[in-house]
This record gives sequence, structure tokens and C-alpha cells, in this order.
Amino acid sequence: MTKSTIEGWVLSGPKLILRLEGLVLFAATISIFASSGMAWWWYPVLLLVPDIFMLGYFANPKLGAWLYNLGHSTIVPILLIGLGWFSSAPTLLGLSAIWLGHVGWDRAFGYGLKYNDRFKHTHLGDLEKKQKNN
Repeated sequence: MTKSTIEGWVLSGPKLILRLEGLVLFAATISIFASSGMAWWWYPVLLLVPDIFMLGYFANPKLGAWLYNLGHSTIVPILLIGLGWFSSAPTLLGLSAIWLGHVGWDRAFGYGLKYNDRFKHTHLGDLEKKQKNN
């Protein structure tokens, strides 16, 4: 297989678009966070907190993937941002923006949602298979 056709791996143009989407998502959350009125130091301090969701991997890959995906999908933080916005809860808005910013940050660096067989098998590709093909 050529580099542009490794099975199960996002490459070339689509890979660049997915990473740029993550970067734009990250940037947008900074704007949302700014509207919350929270102190700026909270953003960098809490940015990596969603990685606590990967602790499920200590139990087994299936639980690890489920928890990781819960903490690294856009669904819950977007819903919480909406709730924070419409209920005038600035702390919820700010914390949810940080959570969503973490998701964008991860996508910008190429980290994807996990399949339940192992940590390196993501929706953006299988790192172990890619390493074997190089």
C-alpha cells in the first residue's frame, strides 16, 4: 500500500481538514470562555482535565474506550455550553468551553475517538498498523 492508501488511516487532505477543524474548535472555545467572565488562568489550568476519562483503560480496553469517548466527544460539552448560555450560568459556560477546547486541542494534534480493542485504534486511524506499514 502506498502512503495515501493505508487502510483505516486518515491521510493527506482529509487529515489536514480534520486537524484544522480541531484547531478552529479550540479557538472558538476561547471566545466562548471569554464570554463567561471567568478568570483566564482557569483555561490552561483545566485544559487537560478531560484526560481523566482515559483512566478506564486501567480496568480494560472496552471500559477505557467508552469513558474516553464520553470525555472526548463534542456532544456533552456542547450541550452543557448551551445549558450554561441559556440559563445564565457563566461558570458552567466557562468550564464547558474548556472541556470542548480540550476536544478541539486533541483533534488538532490528531487524537481521535477510540475503538474498544486498544488505545491506539482511533476513528482517525490505527497507529499500530500505520507503524507496521512504515
